[in-house]
Amino acid sequence: MKTLPNQPLVLFDGVCNFCNHSVNFIIDQDPAQKFKFAAYQSEIGQAILEHFGYLNAPESVMFIFKSKSYTSSSAVLQIAKEMRGLWKIAYVFILVPPFIRNGIYNFIAKNRYKWFGKQDACRMPTPDIKSRFLL
Repeated sequence: MKTLPNQPLVLFDGVCNFCNHSVNFIIDQDPAQKFKFAAYQSEIGQAILEHFGYLNAPESVMFIFKSKSYTSSSAVLQIAKEMRGLWKIAYVFILVPPFIRNGIYNFIAKNRYKWFGKQDACRMPTPDIKSRFLL
């Protein structure tokens, strides 16, 4: 595997509609193009998972920055911390015990396909944002 990018990296479920909308939200809030993205289902996504010791994709978003990986609510809060503007304030929820944060996160993650649906294949980035994705 190539070395990981120095930029914040979001790994996500490429067939999950909720996950794809979340990626679009981050892209919209990131005009400086600080974040990079990769789907778990992509070749690079699989290599990154293996690099961090995952045999299968976690049932959550994964955030990688400065050679550390985060999953579940910790990933979401780390992403918020790295965003611009008022989104950084959400990081205060890191003070909530992980079993509470992750309990809420896991409930949403387990129901995401039922509530938001899923696609038959991973999203293909449009030409204007293709450079943001590790393919």
